[in-house]
Amino acid sequence: MNRMGPYLESGVCELDNNTAERSVKGMALGRKNYMFVGSDAGGTRAAAIHSLIETAKLNGVNPKARLTDVLARIGDHQINKIDELLLWRFEAVS
Repeated sequence: MNRMGPYLESGVCELDNNTAERSVKGMALGRKNYMFVGSDAGGTRAAAIHSLIETAKLNGVNPKARLTDVLARIGDHQINKIDELLLWRFEAVS
């Protein structure tokens, strides 16, 4: 079987990476601003935050509401119930 077999057999797989390209467009446009994040650790933190934001957007969740909710709850949350804070368990409060 050739390398394209899984893509041709499954209608779920995408043949391009347009979704990923669109999600990093904001980073590419702001590249000069992000060049001076302060340190390697600052760059790692910025990448993690951008990853959380873009993942929320791709799942149709308001990133600001999601991060606000998690940051408000995480301090008092039991470590053995951390899965309750995962993105797919988030329910926006109206």
